[in-house]
Amino acid sequence: MKQLDALLKTLKKEWFQLGMVVAIAIAAILPVPGHSGGVLHLEKVTAVGIGIIFFLHGIGLSPAAIRAGLSNWRLHLLTQSTTFILYPVLWLCFAWLFNLLLPAALALGFCYLLVLPSTISSSVAMTSVAHGNVPGAIFNASLSNVIGIFITPLLVGWFMDVAGGSLDLTHTIISIAEMLLLPMLAGQLLRPKLLGWVQQHKSFTGKVDKLVILLIIYNAFCDSVMQGIWHDFSVPMLATTIVLCVLILLLMVFLLQRLTKGLGFPVEDEIAALFCGTKKTLAAGVPMAKVIFGADPRLGMLLLPIMLYHPLQIFYCAILANRYAKRPPLAIA
Repeated sequence: MKQLDALLKTLKKEWFQLGMVVAIAIAAILPVPGHSGGVLHLEKVTAVGIGIIFFLHGIGLSPAAIRAGLSNWRLHLLTQSTTFILYPVLWLCFAWLFNLLLPAALALGFCYLLVLPSTISSSVAMTSVAHGNVPGAIFNASLSNVIGIFITPLLVGWFMDVAGGSLDLTHTIISIAEMLLLPMLAGQLLRPKLLGWVQQHKSFTGKVDKLVILLIIYNAFCDSVMQGIWHDFSVPMLATTIVLCVLILLLMVFLLQRLTKGLGFPVEDEIAALFCGTKKTLAAGVPMAKVIFGADPRLGMLLLPIMLYHPLQIFYCAILANRYAKRPPLAIA
């Protein structure tokens, strides 16, 4: 009985990760209802859902907390440079390796992973657990998501041009601004009136983004299955993808720890830089991919790297957060 209770608690805690697996499994068995143009019309449902996600993000952004973290320019410069320069440089250096080891769509998925902005909630939560600079984490995670609305499609377009592909940048950025930025700004404007209601119903509003992501994943994988994209996918290829995600995460953690110590950052700023700089957002990444790549049938494979990187970063960063939290007073972790 105790084992069953423990299992149920684990499933309840990890329902989102389990939901991604279930969504993929259902798409493999029943792709027809969920594909774009199918009876569920998920391409329209998820478009509305994406707007709701970023509307709620706008309500959740605290101007006071952001202002509190404004002055620490060295922390901001390092964190944003890591997210939007150091990670993309990895692609410039190792694109040949990704293309050698993986199919083109999966390699492009790693390109997309490396140019995504940081997470907000988990970055701030991990920084808090580790007793780091929470205002600095809030500022950098929020800034990263706003900058990412413009920088991520620019970088994707540039890398696709280099690789011989193409992306209508003007149309993409306008579409992203309409679908993501405008709802976020509306949420920020209505924050004084709606924040109390959102917090009162947090048990539901806190799950909206995850529910929409699950629908997007189901829709994307249905499209992929209908187009036969997964015919040549194999277990060794999945293992290779996981190993590459682990290597990227470990490398970036190592580099950021060395950089923050080399630059003489206090441990609180090291923690904020580490947890904001090494994270990549699934919550914003999946909706942005829907806008950037549209109805591309390869979208399921394009999303696979961030879907695997997400739980890996949560797991490993939770371990690091607990290690930092146990440090003695005034000691450097």
